[in-house]
Amino acid sequence: MTVGTVCTVSGASAKNELRRDFILEGRLLKVIFIIALPQVATMLIDSIYNMADTFFVSKLGETAISAVGINDSLMMLMRSVGLGFGMGASSFISRALGARKDEEASRMATTTLVTALAAMCVLVSLGFIFIKPLVRFLGATSSVEAYAMDYAKWIMLSGPITVADICLAQTLRSEGKTFFAMVGMSTGCVINVILDPIFINVLGLGVAGAAMATDISKVVSLMILIVPYIRRECIISIKPSFFSPNKEVYKELARMGIPVMLRTSLISISSILLNNVAASFSDIALAAVSVSNRSLRLVASGIHGFGHGFQPIAGFCWGAGKHNRALKAFLYTLVIGAILGVTLGGLLFIFARQVIMIFSDDPDLLAIGLIFIRSQSAVLVPHVWVIIISSIFQAFGQSIRAGFMGLSRQLIALVPCILILSYFFGVTGLAYSQALADVVSFMIGVMLVAPVIMRMKKSPGNGNGLVEE
Repeated sequence: MTVGTVCTVSGASAKNELRRDFILEGRLLKVIFIIALPQVATMLIDSIYNMADTFFVSKLGETAISAVGINDSLMMLMRSVGLGFGMGASSFISRALGARKDEEASRMATTTLVTALAAMCVLVSLGFIFIKPLVRFLGATSSVEAYAMDYAKWIMLSGPITVADICLAQTLRSEGKTFFAMVGMSTGCVINVILDPIFINVLGLGVAGAAMATDISKVVSLMILIVPYIRRECIISIKPSFFSPNKEVYKELARMGIPVMLRTSLISISSILLNNVAASFSDIALAAVSVSNRSLRLVASGIHGFGHGFQPIAGFCWGAGKHNRALKAFLYTLVIGAILGVTLGGLLFIFARQVIMIFSDDPDLLAIGLIFIRSQSAVLVPHVWVIIISSIFQAFGQSIRAGFMGLSRQLIALVPCILILSYFFGVTGLAYSQALADVVSFMIGVMLVAPVIMRMKKSPGNGNGLVEE
C-alpha cells in the first residue's frame, strides 16, 4: 500500500469517527435533519421515478396507465426483497457500529448483498417463465395484458440491479452516510426523466420504453453507489473475504429482514388485491387507482423519509446505550411527521383535482380519484406515524413488534376494508378503504409502542443495545 493510499484511508477513518460521534453526541434536531433529509430526497426521487413513467405513458391512454399501475405492484414485490435484505441488515449494522463492532457490520453487509443478488436472480427467472399468469395475477384485464407483459419483462430484467441498489443504499444509510445514497438515486432519476420521452415517443417503444428507461437509470444509480466502497470512504467494507454465509449471520438477517419483507410484500399483495377489485369495476377504476396511489406516494414518501431516516440514529444510540437520546429522536420525528403531514396533506386535499388532471381529464377517473386522494390526505398524519413506529421497532431489533406492524395495515386492516367496503358500497367504498385502514393500523401501532416508551423512560440506558420484547 502506498503512502498516499495510507493517508487517504486514515483520513476516511477520521471522517467516519467524526460522523459516528456526531450521531451519538451532536445536537439532536440537527442530527435528525442532516441524516434524514437525504433520505427524504431519496424517497421523493423514487416516487418521481414512478410518476415520470405514469406521466409520459398517460399520453398513450387509460389502458397504458393501467398497465404501468399494475406493474407497480411487481416493482414493489422486487423492492420488498431488496428492502427485506437491506433493512434487515441495516438494523444490525447500525447497532454494531454504535457498539464499535465494525468488522461484524462489514461481514453482515457483504453477506447480505451476495445473498440478495442470488435470491433475486432465482425469482426473476421464475417470473420470465410464468410471465402471462403473473400479469394476470397482478390485476391485468384482457385489454391491458399485452401492455403489462411488455413492461413487466423489462422491469424483471432489472431485478438484480434493483436489489443491489437498495442493499448498497441501505448500508450507506445504516452508517449515517445518507447524502451519497441520495446522489446515487437522484442521478438515476434525472436519467429516467430524460430517457422516458425519448424511448416512449421518439423511438416509439411505448410502455416497454418507459421500463427500459427505468432499467438504465438503475444501472447508473448502482455505478454511483459503488464509488464510496471502492474509495474506502465508509466505515463498512464490502469485499469477498467478508462473505460469511453462516447460521448466525442469516439468523440475524432473517430476524429483522423477514418483518420488513413481510410488511413491504404485503403492501404489494394488498395493491394487487386493490387492482383486481378495481379492475372488476372497469379499466377506468383501475387507472384511477394507479394515478391516485402514485400521486399520494409522491407526497407521503417524502414524509416517510423522516421515519426511515431517523432509524440509523435510533440504532446507533441504542447500540451505544444512549436510550434517552433514542427516545428523544423518536418523539422529535413524530412531531416533524405531524407538521409535514398536516401541511402537505392539506395541500394535496385542496389541489387533488389539478393533480389528477395532469394525467387524465376523464370525468369518471376524476370522480374516483378525488375520493382516493382526499380521503387519504385527511389521514396522512396517522399514516406517517405508523411508518415512524415501525422504524423504531426495526432500529431496536424488535422483530416481533416490527413484524406485527407489518401485518397491521396490510393484512389486518386493509384487506378486510377493501373486501367489505367494495362489496357494500362499490367503487366508492373501495376508494375509502385505504384511509380507514390507516386509522385502524395507527391504533394498533399506539398499543404496541406505548409499553416500549414506558420501558425506555424507566431504564434510560444499560449499554447492551438490546430491548426485550
